[in-house]
Amino acid sequence: AIIERLKAQAAKVGGPAVVFTFDPHPVRLLRPEAAPPPLTWTDRKAELLAELGVDAVIAYPTDRALLALTAAEFFQRIVREALAARAVVEGPNFYFGRDRQGNTETLRQFCQDADVALDIVTPIVAGESFISSSRIRDCVARGDVDEARRLLTRPYRIRGLVTHGARRGNTIGFPTANIAAVDTLLPGEGVYAGRAYVDEAVIPAAINIGPNPTFSEQQLKVEAHLLDYSGSLYGRTLEVDFLARLRDTRPFASVDALVQQLQHDVGETRVIAANAT
Repeated sequence: AIIERLKAQAAKVGGPAVVFTFDPHPVRLLRPEAAPPPLTWTDRKAELLAELGVDAVIAYPTDRALLALTAAEFFQRIVREALAARAVVEGPNFYFGRDRQGNTETLRQFCQDADVALDIVTPIVAGESFISSSRIRDCVARGDVDEARRLLTRPYRIRGLVTHGARRGNTIGFPTANIAAVDTLLPGEGVYAGRAYVDEAVIPAAINIGPNPTFSEQQLKVEAHLLDYSGSLYGRTLEVDFLARLRDTRPFASVDALVQQLQHDVGETRVIAANAT
């Protein structure tokens, strides 16, 4: 809804539709221990916004000097001078300026004084509450990727660097890509059906997040078994979508029992990926 309103305002004033975002999130500088993990990365955000028809995305570098600006200084230096905005579109919970001193009412007064159009957009309701990043984070963190997908209107995606692991999967017929250095929120522990992006190919993938209790490994890992794929991915960045949660992680009494379950997981993944949009 907010992007459609942004494009409508841009058309009305005859200018480009520009999304302005902070990178990193201001909380990462002010209270790093309380900073929420991001749901996506900057390049991906720009890609998604471009698909929605946004003309440009500005990821403004967040530093102490920016955070020290008063609300009035922020409006003058950023909104008026840097962006030369003729219309502003915001949600109702927007705060700006040092110590969050500016809110939507402050913004409304500043815009009125500067003859800048202002459109405050009410969030969309899904179910019994508004769609918000906090709500989506909660879904992802508890492994409810189905609900996250419904709220996002697309599957939740992560990316990371493929590193060497114990190579135990190779010995039982299920080689996995060990995905490290994930810089966004990880779904909760469990086994998932998903898909991986390798060059131009989209490959079904069974994904495990968690320890490997069958082999007494307690370290949390992200491992993806790419179906019918035999190439090497070591050292590459891999992007993975989560389509559905299949089951909890659990120990198995034997390797044979584990293999039997993995075969079932792969079968489910194949069907889910084939029917996913």
